[in-house]
Amino acid sequence: MQLSTKIPIKADKKPIDYQSVVVLLGSCFAENMGDKFEYFKFKNFQNPFGILFHPLAIERLVEYALNDKEYISTDIFCHQGLWHSFDAHSKLSNASPDALIDTLNQRLKETSTQLTKASHIIITLGTAWVYEALALGSYVANCHKVPQKEFKKKLLSVSDIETSLQHIIAQIQKINTKASIIFTISPVRHVKDGFMENTLSKSHLFTALHSVILKFTNVHYFPAYEIMMDELRDYRFYKRDMIHPNDLAIDYIWERFKEAWISKNIETLMARIETVQKGLQHKAFQPDSEAYRKFKAHLEEEQLLLKQIVRHISF
Repeated sequence: MQLSTKIPIKADKKPIDYQSVVVLLGSCFAENMGDKFEYFKFKNFQNPFGILFHPLAIERLVEYALNDKEYISTDIFCHQGLWHSFDAHSKLSNASPDALIDTLNQRLKETSTQLTKASHIIITLGTAWVYEALALGSYVANCHKVPQKEFKKKLLSVSDIETSLQHIIAQIQKINTKASIIFTISPVRHVKDGFMENTLSKSHLFTALHSVILKFTNVHYFPAYEIMMDELRDYRFYKRDMIHPNDLAIDYIWERFKEAWISKNIETLMARIETVQKGLQHKAFQPDSEAYRKFKAHLEEEQLLLKQIVRHISF
């Protein structure tokens, strides 16, 4: 008996394995998936500028990275004792302006390198709502708690989003024709914008994205949002805020992603890596016991064996 509506997802012809290089950009759900790639020790690179919620922010990062942009002192600002960039998340903010500029420029170089050699690029779109900094006349990736009066809020039109997504894809395919670009819509609801406003925002993203995908080759869609809304249609799959998917939901969506995008040939290897990861997290009741010493020795031996198979692995 099937008690939920299961969304059919076809396995891709170019699945991810341990030779693949995976780049993840976008909303917090991109980081949820990125954590899975890190846990299973895939080569991955995620959100160099931190979480980016809307397509214009992702577009700017890609454009700057692939066109050798360099940040200078006039590109950053000081607020509440820290230096910030409107292009990056506050986790990059710094008490030193020079340190922030160095970090931004280093991250751009890394992004350029990773996009150039990526085999798979996963981009997660979170919202179509954007904030325009009135003094700059441009849309920001993060407001950094600058007073609301300094910004104008706007809902990107379907046409705006289409243009942005086409530019992202064209920029990437200009330097990397082989990479599979996988778009998702974040299952996180941006209810601070309002419930109806969130639905409107997501609908603009869906309409624009599915229109753009049809115009390009090697560009795909993974239905993370639909899986959350249809297969996991229950609040027990949410965190206490009733907005973000909880660990169980993330595990489930990862399993669905794995069905479509992870090579079946590495399932045994992934299981061995997971066994080591769980072993490393294990806390012994008797750390001085002979049994625990044997357990640790076996764990260390397995790590060495895995490193011989997948040389980039580091536990």
